[in-house]
Amino acid sequence: MNWIFEPWPWYISGPMIAFIMFLLIMVGKNFGMSGNLRTMCTICGAGKKAEFFNFDWKSQRWNLVVVLGAIIGGFIGSHFLSTDMSVAINPDTITDLNALGFNDAGEAYVPSELFNLDALWNLKSVGLLALAGLLVGFGTRYAGGCTSGHAISGLSDLQIPSLIAVIGFFIGGLVMIHLIFPLIF
Repeated sequence: MNWIFEPWPWYISGPMIAFIMFLLIMVGKNFGMSGNLRTMCTICGAGKKAEFFNFDWKSQRWNLVVVLGAIIGGFIGSHFLSTDMSVAINPDTITDLNALGFNDAGEAYVPSELFNLDALWNLKSVGLLALAGLLVGFGTRYAGGCTSGHAISGLSDLQIPSLIAVIGFFIGGLVMIHLIFPLIF
């Protein structure tokens, strides 16, 4: 029973994701989390202000169940199925992050310096998170989907635009972590 409290290996979780993607492709559905945000905005009436949000959201109700499942599953996984919140990363990376002021590097999935209630009172943290949200929102719209939509659904459907988007995501991530991140912190 100890295997429940440890991350599942790729040879279990990978085929499970592939099976779900196979089912979605068979019923003509696409998976992606950014589309859910569009659906939620449409439900809240954004279609009255912007044409982009004016669509039949009821056809996407199934995808909202995916969001609810991700939230519930994440909560269950982190509160009931995880005994150790530490992250196995290279000790050199931990040293580098500690030098940048991230004191819990390797002990938590997200840095508490950015993702805790105290960060809401720090203008730099709020500004960085707002800028990141705007850039991610713009990038998602410009790329026609998010990382999960392109990397999981688009690549499973052998779409060349998704391959190009995923390559762009990786290049952007490398540029961010190696060039921009050290300048910010």
